[in-house]
Amino acid sequence: MKFRVAREVLAEAVAWTARSLPPRPSVPVLAGIMLEVEGNQLSVSGFDYEVSARSEIDVQSTEGGRSLVPGRLLAEITRALPPHPVEIVAEGARLSISCGNAKFSLPTLPVEDYPSLPSMPSTAGVVDSDAFAEAVSQVAVAAGRDDTLPMLTGVRLEIEDDLVTLAATDRYRLAVREFAWRPETPGLSAAVLVPARTLADAAKTLTSGPEVVLSLSSGGSGEGILGLSGKDRQTTTRLLDAEFVKYRAIMPSESTSSAMLPVALFTDAAKRVALVAERGTPLRCEFTPGQVTLRAGGTDDEGQAEERCDVDFDGDALTIGFNPTFLLDGLAAVHTDRARLDFTTALKPAVLSGVAEPAADDGGEQRPAERPGSYRYLIMPVRLPG
Repeated sequence: MKFRVAREVLAEAVAWTARSLPPRPSVPVLAGIMLEVEGNQLSVSGFDYEVSARSEIDVQSTEGGRSLVPGRLLAEITRALPPHPVEIVAEGARLSISCGNAKFSLPTLPVEDYPSLPSMPSTAGVVDSDAFAEAVSQVAVAAGRDDTLPMLTGVRLEIEDDLVTLAATDRYRLAVREFAWRPETPGLSAAVLVPARTLADAAKTLTSGPEVVLSLSSGGSGEGILGLSGKDRQTTTRLLDAEFVKYRAIMPSESTSSAMLPVALFTDAAKRVALVAERGTPLRCEFTPGQVTLRAGGTDDEGQAEERCDVDFDGDALTIGFNPTFLLDGLAAVHTDRARLDFTTALKPAVLSGVAEPAADDGGEQRPAERPGSYRYLIMPVRLPG
């Protein structure tokens, strides 16, 4: 194997593939990145039996072949190379890398011991890459991180014809986002549970092209594989075989009061007041007509903070407590200038949603706002002292 390639192109492909490598591989070869040259195309891939990643780039090749190299080391080297073309040659059990005056020689891993990457499942549909990345980031923030509860570490992905719904929860908050897409087959219906961290990382890094292709193995929910591909990159992940919570039954269908929040001002105020909130203590929110008063701390041994923020509040005065981190996560995820917070009582979940402003088109007319309810963030209240 012998080829020449631009440093920036190689470094980007290797770095993207290395993101999926396991930090503690079960066998040494899974820490490797496979370099495979066929014609004038280089494939850079990694696989740990759960997640696979593959990037393809154009190179100037004089000899094809493949070589398995320690992945994280290769990523560090390619990132640190000088801004010159890179020449890579595989000779026996070593791989040589030359770039300008820099030269490296790396030991290779046994190619024959490396597992074959899973085949990409059949195409399910196509979605705008930026819309997909935004939707996944809005929902994945609410996923759990306790691996002993696998059903809470995933994102529920539901497909009903041209509508996709994503949902995630860690029992203390629940995020739901709907968006339109173009299914390969009209009337398609499926529901799967995807590892949240893998989905979030893949969605964020597949935005180099205008669209992302979603692929699903047959069988719908349960065991199977989800494939994501965009431009010159593709990744697969094994689905979680766990039962997701019936989240629609949790989401309140009505409210008794609501507040319209200026997201930036309210977020800044909440961050300032939360500075004195000890770990596990709530942010106290006192809603009255025209304003909300935020308080944290309160005992003689703690710092105390209070700040008022103008809001539009409809309903009887309400005092409710929230975990400040969970509240701020939701505010950061709405991606609108204003947000609506709906309440039933001080001891029942509140629902945060973005309020999209109508946007003017090229002719100066107003376009309809984003469909209401496309993003909802339910947050459990924290019982306040006294």
